[in-house]
Amino acid sequence: MMHTGHRFGQYDIVPLLDGVFEAPADVLIHAAGDEARRRLIEKRGGKGIRVDVNCFVLRGPDGITLIDAGAADAFGPALGKARAALQEAGIRPEQIDRVLLTHIHGDHALGLFDGTAPWLPRAEILVPEVDLAFFTDPAARSAQPEGKRGPFDIAANLVRAYAGRLRPFPNGQVPGMPGIEALPLPGHTPGHTGYLLRGAEDSLLIWADTLHLQDEQTADPDIGLIFDTDPTTALRTRRALLEQVAQEGWLVAGSHITGFGRVRRAGAAFSFVTEG
Repeated sequence: MMHTGHRFGQYDIVPLLDGVFEAPADVLIHAAGDEARRRLIEKRGGKGIRVDVNCFVLRGPDGITLIDAGAADAFGPALGKARAALQEAGIRPEQIDRVLLTHIHGDHALGLFDGTAPWLPRAEILVPEVDLAFFTDPAARSAQPEGKRGPFDIAANLVRAYAGRLRPFPNGQVPGMPGIEALPLPGHTPGHTGYLLRGAEDSLLIWADTLHLQDEQTADPDIGLIFDTDPTTALRTRRALLEQVAQEGWLVAGSHITGFGRVRRAGAAFSFVTEG
């Protein structure tokens, strides 16, 4: 499903809904410890989480860019709808010039493949260098529990399938994309990255997976999910980013939040105000 878009600088951006991800309540964690986590789950009536999985299409003078690529068929029929949305928008795989990955997780990167073959015939894949370095490091892999080793397999396949087209890059100005800045948002993964699109009157930050639950985590940033590689760093990033976004007044979108919105201060914490 393709939503309506916004324009920032020289880019039109439209979110693509890849599907809805559901997980049980035990994926929730809380920085204040087990008792706070138990109270949180109780307060939610034991309900699990249900979040959008988004990627984004950018059109600009440098062609068509995807920010993330969804999950393809890797997680069953609930996800993998971004390809159909692109097709409905009249965009064929061979027309995509580049992909900006926010990080190397399955629901963001597995859409780049058909099985183990590359789905995109000519696009360059720009990947945050810190994430690529981490997920191609055998020592880092062996230090992770078995259940968290999937991204290492994805990284190995990226390196193989997109040989000659994989471009690791540092934080700051995105190579070849004026007006787009890569912001380091570590914790969810070591090189987890947001993209700031600067416009003359308004700017948009795509904060990827910094927050998954727009209302609950803005009201209580201590709420987290077990999917973070480093929950302590993820928490620090979340708090600092909410502060920055509220202060700057940027419009925000994310990989798992619905629509666009702004973060406002609300007492000691924050609130999320949807703007379509």
